[in-house]
Amino acid sequence: MGPPGRGGRRGQRVLGEPGLLPGGHAQRGLRATTDPAEALTGARVVVLAVPSQTLRENLASWRGHIAEDAVVVSLMKGVELGTLMRMSQVVGEVLGLPRERIAVVSGPNLAREIIERQPATAVVACPHEETAVHLQGLFKSAYFRPYTSTDLVGVEIGGAMKNVIGLAVGVAEGMGFGDNTKASLITRGLAETTRLAVTLGADEHTLSGLAGMGDLVATCSSPLSRNRTFGEKLGAGKTLEQVVAETKQTAEGVKSSESILELGWTHGVDMPITEAVVKMMHHDMSPAQALLAFMSRSTKPERYGV
Repeated sequence: MGPPGRGGRRGQRVLGEPGLLPGGHAQRGLRATTDPAEALTGARVVVLAVPSQTLRENLASWRGHIAEDAVVVSLMKGVELGTLMRMSQVVGEVLGLPRERIAVVSGPNLAREIIERQPATAVVACPHEETAVHLQGLFKSAYFRPYTSTDLVGVEIGGAMKNVIGLAVGVAEGMGFGDNTKASLITRGLAETTRLAVTLGADEHTLSGLAGMGDLVATCSSPLSRNRTFGEKLGAGKTLEQVVAETKQTAEGVKSSESILELGWTHGVDMPITEAVVKMMHHDMSPAQALLAFMSRSTKPERYGV
């Protein structure tokens, strides 16, 4: 939190403690602090990267330090329990910011590969295109290429849903199923994501881009993905309690799956994979039972509901 202000990347401050990715090297000029005032004071751009279900509480304690003219950028991928708000909506409500000062960055951005400075791309989304372009210039580097979008809804729903589908693909991997099963879950997961996003007002083409298909492929195919790894352990026979106990980092899909499913049902969107994940994570359904429930559904045209 507290990234580059106008004029360059020097003097960046990060609120938090290093150590979740040992062996990584911080960018020169980046300084960690546990003091919100130190991190936020004078920051023209504030980047938020906390577990999605803690955002509201954290913002409430930080808002007094955030400059009135700051742009706030969300890296979070989830839907808030209870309110069913996307993260940008939570930011807007708690901080009282106009739409042109709220942005989202999302895409196939596995943390380990980013910190190793491997080539990567992402989408910077803001309803105000000039803000998105400004942020694009700040975030661009030799190994990180951001694109812009004004479709905040599509980018956020793609980021939130990929965690849920990643859990499902991980379960299939843990159960020993092959590429046919995983490809089917990824593809039908994308269809499920698109149905929800379009119903909420997104451009369906956003979901075929970096924040949709791109992020989904990275999450579902990489052992670096927290959600895929969480699902894999569950599919291999460990109990939910065992997996939670040994998981050090947040697997956003575990909690957000409930709010995403409720959001879909509220808008009349059919979400069978999300429903199966919720039943596995929160209602004691076994992976085998979830698979049977999904495969036993009535047959439909491939593009139903879109």
